[in-house]
Amino acid sequence: MKYIYADHAATTAISEEAKLEMMDCMDRFYGNPSSLHTPGQEAAEMLAECRETVAGLMNADPKEIYFTAGGSEADNQALLTAAKQGEKKGKRHIVSTAFEHHAVLHSLNRLEREGFEITLLPVYGDGLVRPADVAAAIREDTACVSVMYANNEIGTVQPIREIGEICRERGVLFHVDAVQAAGRLLIDVEDMKIDLLAISAHKFNGPRGIGALYCRKGIRLVNLIEGGAQERGKRAGTENLPAIAGMATAFAAAWEKHKAANEKTAAMRDQLIAGLEAIPHSRLNGDREKRLPGIVNFCFEGIEGESLLLHLDARGIAASSGSACTSGSLDPSHVLLALGLPHEVAHGSLRLSIGEENTPEEMDYIIRNVTEVVSYLRDMSPVWEELETGEKPHLL
Repeated sequence: MKYIYADHAATTAISEEAKLEMMDCMDRFYGNPSSLHTPGQEAAEMLAECRETVAGLMNADPKEIYFTAGGSEADNQALLTAAKQGEKKGKRHIVSTAFEHHAVLHSLNRLEREGFEITLLPVYGDGLVRPADVAAAIREDTACVSVMYANNEIGTVQPIREIGEICRERGVLFHVDAVQAAGRLLIDVEDMKIDLLAISAHKFNGPRGIGALYCRKGIRLVNLIEGGAQERGKRAGTENLPAIAGMATAFAAAWEKHKAANEKTAAMRDQLIAGLEAIPHSRLNGDREKRLPGIVNFCFEGIEGESLLLHLDARGIAASSGSACTSGSLDPSHVLLALGLPHEVAHGSLRLSIGEENTPEEMDYIIRNVTEVVSYLRDMSPVWEELETGEKPHLL
């Protein structure tokens, strides 16, 4: 069976450019970048070129880029760094939002256990953070504000520049999880007043297991991994040069074609929204306009999202109900609950995340099959019968 892949927010296929660059790197630059001999120094030069590429795509200095094993590691190190730097000044308060990725939320839970006070801002029904709420939440003892650039489940894009300006004016570090945004949306760490930022290669057609952390000059990173002096002593372990080369190549390629890719993907996204909105008692989650070009998230009343996914999979459609990091959980999405949706509605969610390789014909197939499966599951559901007979009120 040929699958229609509609789960790009979970991961993307590695591009041919990235794959070829990795193969070439493994053949030509096999030396350890920390070694003094010629093969080692050739590898070090390649590492420096990749760092310059990644930095240039963020308007950063190469010395502000640290390679990590992915976005989760970068988020963890950024938040720990911001917290410990603030603690030295007597600041033990952190502001974030209720719908961040678990790499952020679980890091904040850890810091809370260590005595930090955490404020999680509401995001409202449209899935957007209000800069005014950020400003109101900042206190004299606030060490850091952490807000994701684009939400990984509903795709809403946050007002990062406005929030960054508030943080800079108030002397508070600003951390941004840009994992879903990188390669699709402009990242300018100077203009957006960002102090710490995380990206992950496999979200923009690079290899898995490699990411990067931007850390503004003057901020002293706290180590997560101790050992050698790699990454200027802030991330021990021999650098995974082939993966780093693949990431730099994929990042550059994604940005070079992002306008055309975003235009094509947004058209298919809107096609999906129009088709799925025709299903009775359905809801598009998140703001209609301020969203990534490729993410659509719907709730369908009276069904379970897990059943919907399994039926779609049997029909050759690969989708998800939310973040791949929590796919084994039976609990409703914390993102949808943060929007104010009741548990029984949040359970019936579907995330479709598409890429430029998808086609309008595939969108028609998805719309037709989601419509059929939702109807089939509702016909089997005693909950839906109660809703239709009026024993329970419809919530959508």
